[in-house]
Amino acid sequence: MRKLVVVLVILVGFGGLVGVGAMTALLGSVGQGGRSWSSCNTGLGPWGDGAARGEQDAATLNDESMRIVRRIIEIGQSREMSPRAWQIAIQAGKTESNLANLTYGDRDSLGIFQMRPSMGWGSVAQVTDVDYQINKFYDVLLDVDGWEDMRPGVAAQRVERSAYPSRYHNWEAMAAHLVSTEGQAGSVSGCEEMPASGVLAGKAITFADDQIGKPYVWGAAGPDSFDCSGLTQKAWEAAGVTIPKYSRSQYEQGGKHVSLSEAQPGDLVFWGSGRDPKAIHHVALYLGDDEILQAPQPGESVERTKLWDGGELLPTVVRPAPDMRSDAQ
Repeated sequence: MRKLVVVLVILVGFGGLVGVGAMTALLGSVGQGGRSWSSCNTGLGPWGDGAARGEQDAATLNDESMRIVRRIIEIGQSREMSPRAWQIAIQAGKTESNLANLTYGDRDSLGIFQMRPSMGWGSVAQVTDVDYQINKFYDVLLDVDGWEDMRPGVAAQRVERSAYPSRYHNWEAMAAHLVSTEGQAGSVSGCEEMPASGVLAGKAITFADDQIGKPYVWGAAGPDSFDCSGLTQKAWEAAGVTIPKYSRSQYEQGGKHVSLSEAQPGDLVFWGSGRDPKAIHHVALYLGDDEILQAPQPGESVERTKLWDGGELLPTVVRPAPDMRSDAQ
């Protein structure tokens, strides 16, 4: 199982660093089990929704659904599949059947994942057997090329091949919450054992980390020097995701807006005069734990340091979406 590397934040812009005191509390909204959605749980998502919605949605599940969730996790653990795989299966099951082992469905669709015997998923007895269904889902998921790189709902769609592909995203927050809370009872016992925040974000972070020591040059976007937005753009480009070049454009068009309190590794963090989105002059790649990687200003180089505010840190971050991948199909 992949280890969660100590999370970092890339903050790039002008001006010196200012202490922020309670920044950890700001960024560390704690979910059930005392685990922070800005560190451990961010390895599972959600990409766009926060912990509160996930907990609320999970609370609506009945006993049968919770038994199925736990079995999805147990089988995933026994097969040494990552928590990301459990999340994908939970999202698919919730979308297809409300996590119920149905004996009916569209045409001959049956069970948790609405598998069709006529389409080669197995016999009627098999596709209504809980363990068979979960194992079959995982078997097909493993045959999806690059599923680890995909947003969970996209991977679920690749398994299910639904006519309504976007609907799997609706349960992203709930599935992330369940994997975190229910998964703690098994082999996933701590932050260090959770998966990375997302393979794409991890690639962006790795690229930016490799630029440490390179000089800040206004307007530069590599390979030998960078300005703030040039670094964030090239970092996400290394992950196959295209975002605009300039900081304000990245704020407006770079992805989904998310509260700073729910920031995840790879998110873009911004500064603007008077915290005004129209006066942005500073952008960063968020990595966590109040740490940053920055190309601070002319005369300095890309470096790691601490998250700072200075009265200009915007309360909203931007999450570049896997759907924006330059090689997306």
